[in-house]
Amino acid sequence: MPVKFTLHEPLLMAWLLCRQCYNLVSKCEEKVLAKLQLTPQKQAVLIAIKYIDEPVHPTDVADWLDRNPNSISMIIDRMEKDDLVERIRDLNKDRRTVRLVLTEKGKELLDQANVLGWKLMQEILSCLSEEEQQAHIKIMERVRESAFKYLYPGKVMKEIRTNE
Repeated sequence: MPVKFTLHEPLLMAWLLCRQCYNLVSKCEEKVLAKLQLTPQKQAVLIAIKYIDEPVHPTDVADWLDRNPNSISMIIDRMEKDDLVERIRDLNKDRRTVRLVLTEKGKELLDQANVLGWKLMQEILSCLSEEEQQAHIKIMERVRESAFKYLYPGKVMKEIRTNE
C-alpha cells in the first residue's frame, strides 16, 4: 500500500506524486480489466490495431505504444491464442510480412473494455472540476513534452486526432 508523503521540496513532491498516481491508476485499470480477463497491455494493443491506419504490422503497434517489438510479439501471440487478433500473411509481397486485424471477439472485448474504462476515468477524475481538468491536461502535456524531448531529441511526437 502506498504511503502519503509530505515533502517540502516541490520538485521531489511532484515527481513522487507522478509516480504514485501512475502506479495507483495502473492498478485500477488492472482491476477493472480483469473483469473481462483482459490486461492493460492487451487493451493497448487492441486500441493500437483499431486506430493505426491499415495495414497494421506488429512493428507499427510497437512504435505506437513505444514498446519493444519482441514484447509486442509475445503479447500478440497470447492474444491470437485468445482469438482477439489475427495475423494475416501478405501473400502478394513479402510472405514474411504479417498484418494484424481484430477478430469479432477482439472488437467486442475492446468495446466492453472502453465502457468500463470510461466509467473508471469518470470515477477517478470526478474529484477535479472541469477547470482543474483543463489545468491538469496543460500541465501533463508539458511534462510529457519534456520527457519526450529528453528521450527523443529533435523528434516530433506523432499526433492522432479522434472524436471517440
